[in-house]
Amino acid sequence: MMTLDEKFKILEADNAPGQEIRQVMTDLSTIMRGGKMNGIPVDFSHGDVDAFPPPPGSDKIWNDGFRKGAQQAYTEYRGAFEIRERLAERIGKFTGRAISADNELIITPGTQGALFMALATSVTEGTKVAVIEPDYFANRKLVRFFGGEVVPIPLNYQKPSPTNSIDLDRLEDALKKGTKVLIFSTPNNPTGLVYSHTTIHHIGTLTAKYGVTVIVDQLYSRMLYSGENYTHFCSCKVQPENTITIMGPSKTESLSGFRLGVAFGTPKLIDRMERLQAIVSLRASGYNQAVLETWFQEPKGWLEKRISEHEAIRDRLLKIFNEAHLKTSIPQAGSYLFPTLPPLGIDLNTFVRLLRYQAKVTVTPGTEFAPSFSNHIRLNFSQDHKAAIDAAKRIVKIAEIYSV
Repeated sequence: MMTLDEKFKILEADNAPGQEIRQVMTDLSTIMRGGKMNGIPVDFSHGDVDAFPPPPGSDKIWNDGFRKGAQQAYTEYRGAFEIRERLAERIGKFTGRAISADNELIITPGTQGALFMALATSVTEGTKVAVIEPDYFANRKLVRFFGGEVVPIPLNYQKPSPTNSIDLDRLEDALKKGTKVLIFSTPNNPTGLVYSHTTIHHIGTLTAKYGVTVIVDQLYSRMLYSGENYTHFCSCKVQPENTITIMGPSKTESLSGFRLGVAFGTPKLIDRMERLQAIVSLRASGYNQAVLETWFQEPKGWLEKRISEHEAIRDRLLKIFNEAHLKTSIPQAGSYLFPTLPPLGIDLNTFVRLLRYQAKVTVTPGTEFAPSFSNHIRLNFSQDHKAAIDAAKRIVKIAEIYSV
């Protein structure tokens, strides 16, 4: 049994978005090659809500909630019923599956809160959990934090998109050997891969066959690029009894500052999440819940414009990296790039710190998403277009300086 300090060590927060400022930088001047670079600081570890602000009227809707006073401040632990009711209708229409606001949906303090509680209700000491590699950095850490055993499942994301998939044979072998939970994101964080219709339904069939709990993160499922199709896991004709889908308006919609997330799925799991939320935080911030009224109800053309602007930044950065031989697969959705670095004469964490110290660019090391990705970095390109281009060029330059 791990101590709490041992569990905290597993979480390794040094490279978490916003925590990079706590990294030690004083030793870098002795190993830095050349001088510091000019340019606007760019933090690719998370999106820039100044470059891409929340939907218009978000502040007014928040203020309307504030003016309601106690009625809005002290909601049910799983969130205000009238807000859940309207959300369930809109999410149900989006996913193609009817959702009960009463017992299948919970509002959480951010999607991170939803993820924590979903895993906490499904993973105990020794539980085998299939974790995709690469995938969202908190998945693997939280499984270990709760005492579970990580069962890695490789993701192929670099071939032509129709053939990209997790290793389904490895997944079935893991399920045969007693793996009880599967967690994955689609679109995938950090690669932007969208799981195909065939893959999603194959996962549904396998997990139903072996009685596995599935937790699926669909945070970026609204930001799909030209010609891409999306299959919601909850729409599978065959799926396991226990499922949780996590979504929220923090990324595409830039509402991250309100810390709002949603989970929906099997009533008994949602009930367990509410019981845990009652201990951890009581509820998602009552006043902030009001802002969920903007979700799926943005002005006409707003979402399409936001997607096209991100697609333009994506394409420009891809050109910069690929021309510099920093191989980067094309994201089908979301706002992440996962470039491969050339062989370096320094380790990845030192490169990432030098990038910030010398070039004013913050990125996330690939090892956050799986231990084997020691030659990758992740960028959230939801940034000012010009600043992102200039910063990408500085990344290329730093990679050249420290390559072998």
